[in-house]
Amino acid sequence: MTAQALAQVLVSGLLIGLVYALIAAGLSLIFGLMDVVNFAHGEFLMIAMYAAFGLWLLTSLDPLLMIPVVAIFLFSIGVGTYRTLIVRAMKAKTNAGMVQIFSTFGLAIALRGIVQAVWSPEYRQITNSWLTDVTLNVGGIFLPAAQLAAGGVCLAGFIGLYFLTQKTDFGRALEATREDSEAVSLIGVDRHKIFAMGWGIGAAIVGVAGVMLSTFYYIHPGVGATFALTAYVTVALGGFGSLGGALVAGIIIGLVEALTALLIEPSLKYLGIFALYLLVVLFRPRGLFGYF
Repeated sequence: MTAQALAQVLVSGLLIGLVYALIAAGLSLIFGLMDVVNFAHGEFLMIAMYAAFGLWLLTSLDPLLMIPVVAIFLFSIGVGTYRTLIVRAMKAKTNAGMVQIFSTFGLAIALRGIVQAVWSPEYRQITNSWLTDVTLNVGGIFLPAAQLAAGGVCLAGFIGLYFLTQKTDFGRALEATREDSEAVSLIGVDRHKIFAMGWGIGAAIVGVAGVMLSTFYYIHPGVGATFALTAYVTVALGGFGSLGGALVAGIIIGLVEALTALLIEPSLKYLGIFALYLLVVLFRPRGLFGYF
């Protein structure tokens, strides 16, 4: 193995790790806000990819131009999911946690079935994006433009999410609601509005990731399940509810995945990820940046 080959693998792992991190960020935001795991998160990603594909077919515009449209569409799905499903699940008088789990799991199955009925199970791909078949050569390291742009957009998404949650009144209301949702109601903050916005933002984030994935990854009804599994591991590794942890963990997982595929074989690339996760569960169950 040459130094150049190792650098190539590390850069590829870093870029896909940023995508993993942004997918996990939406999941982590919702969990940190409400202690609810959205088992339809992968299907939200899948819908975003199909939305980008459908808009590309209808308009012939590049998917990069569709990011705001898809993000708004996913935001509305997130808000609608909270208003129509999660609110009712939270009212369960017994086994509320299980009701929330099975309601989002049922939603995932329904969404996958609907998309499969509309689009069929066939694999699809956006073929003439601005980034398709464009590769940069930087010091002998080849960087596919689609993956480079995806990494850049995902990093920009984290920066935007940081300023939204840390530097705005809404962010402070979000943090206060996470700390004590009952207390904020006493000072006039509508916690259901904050929860709905949290779900909307979490879905919009995964919508952005979905558009970027659609520029270089195959689109099919089961695509969300693959990335959702990685997102759950990323959130657990970084620490439930920690956005910074999701970013670091996503990068770590991307690098571990790439190195595992290089050192063993590509079909076993998840072995390194889950081995790392088991170590964290054994020695730091709250994750690398989990709350104590």
